[in-house]
Amino acid sequence: MTRQTADDFKPEVLQLFDQYVHGQINRRGFLHSASKFAVGAVTAEVLLQQLSPNFAQAQQVPKTDVRIQARYVEYPSPQGYGTLRGYLVTPAEIKGKLPTVLVVHENRGLNPHIEDIARRLALDGFIAFAPDALAPLGGYPGDEEKARELFPKLDQTKTRADFLEAAAILKKLPEGNGKVGVVGFCYGGGISNFLATRVPDLAGAVPFYGGQPTEEDAAKIKAPLLIHYAGVDERINAGWPKYEAALNKAGVKYQAFVYAGAQHGFNNDTTPRYDAAAATLAWQRTVEFFKTNLRA
Repeated sequence: MTRQTADDFKPEVLQLFDQYVHGQINRRGFLHSASKFAVGAVTAEVLLQQLSPNFAQAQQVPKTDVRIQARYVEYPSPQGYGTLRGYLVTPAEIKGKLPTVLVVHENRGLNPHIEDIARRLALDGFIAFAPDALAPLGGYPGDEEKARELFPKLDQTKTRADFLEAAAILKKLPEGNGKVGVVGFCYGGGISNFLATRVPDLAGAVPFYGGQPTEEDAAKIKAPLLIHYAGVDERINAGWPKYEAALNKAGVKYQAFVYAGAQHGFNNDTTPRYDAAAATLAWQRTVEFFKTNLRA
């Protein structure tokens, strides 16, 4: 079966899906508005199904891959929700101290796609830790729609404290070299920007299409940044000019790339919004950035 891409959908449908994914409209609102673009057997329900993630189709590194060791771990997080739970992945053979990367999910918690991202990083020689912000509410529920419904119930002050604790844990990890980077997507991109403003010794941050901090907070950033934006992402891109000006004013070292024609979420290879060319290039840049900035 031919894999669908964003080009197979009307721009209006993609925009509706983006609004649905980010809680601006509910499922009923999407179906109602998308119905005018439904043709024949392709109903609004079918459009939603087509646009939703297919985790099995996109998995790149199996959980059982002998080149990695992956396990779920828990750490105390006294300033956050009390206990931090996540997915820790290391190369199977560790030679010397390795750089560490914090992986921050989208607004659905620790789903199979983000776990796969962590495994990919381990294959590139990093220790990857992907916390699940939904752990205090029972964890990722195995259903994207339920996960989206749970996410707004989080206390973001506690959740952000959990991610700050995660960065501190990685810095002290016995197998780690003391250098910590962060990569995040959408919500996680915003958290990556946030961590850069709050962790002075962060070795590098890579926000994918993430919300931007204030000018005041941007001035606190010490870490180098690698920033990825989708070309077709008006909602997020609207905040870039002010952020860029703030970074320049503060003398922050950064590179920013806008991937022409790519949709928000272009790196997520479980949905038709995935853009293979943009994602491949952005990920190559990400791995090289981490190799440059995280290795002792």
